[in-house]
Amino acid sequence: MKPREFVGAASVPGGVELRLFRHGDDHVIMVDNNELMSSRVGGSEEALALMTCERLGARAAPQLLIGGYGMGFTLRAALGVLDADGRATVAEIAPEIIDWARGPMVALTAGCLDDPRVSLVMGDVASAIASATKRYDAILLDVDNGPSGLVRADNDGLYSMKGLAKAKAALKPGGILAIWSAAPDAAFTRRLKDAGFKVDEVTVRARSNGKGPRHTIWFGQSR
Repeated sequence: MKPREFVGAASVPGGVELRLFRHGDDHVIMVDNNELMSSRVGGSEEALALMTCERLGARAAPQLLIGGYGMGFTLRAALGVLDADGRATVAEIAPEIIDWARGPMVALTAGCLDDPRVSLVMGDVASAIASATKRYDAILLDVDNGPSGLVRADNDGLYSMKGLAKAKAALKPGGILAIWSAAPDAAFTRRLKDAGFKVDEVTVRARSNGKGPRHTIWFGQSR
């Protein structure tokens, strides 16, 4: 079996070091000895986009905010169902992630960052949320490992009552806050409800073929 080949490292502002490895045609991003994401496994990240857009229904020209880019599974899935007038703003805090998307993982990226419906914002998605008022039809968060942070301590603020209030303010009436997590979190489910969202908690498989570990997605609809 071929060993993994080290490609590069990225320092997350206020967080840990990410390391990109290549294994044949596949890529893996590691945090210490933990596999944060892999090009072989993106089904639940795709579900984050597809299930959100399904819940939005036939809204005209939907505006999405996606944080962060990761390996682009969520963005590519969203672009596959958004109409020509829809827009997706992607907030990514680590510049190297985008460098990797345009460099060693360009085949996986498949041109999605150059789609005219996409706006790329280099920075913390929390700032993008805080600066918006009733702007987005949906906010899709695949940041860190979910409410229990692994990469960056400041990410915890996104999932606090204050962070959830800011997300609600950034959404249009009836908008959706969709949050990906590697595991369920009963305390966060209660917090999301306490923040005034109508909550639907869904379990999805990591792989698009319905196999692999179970991940959690919360869909919180603003009222």
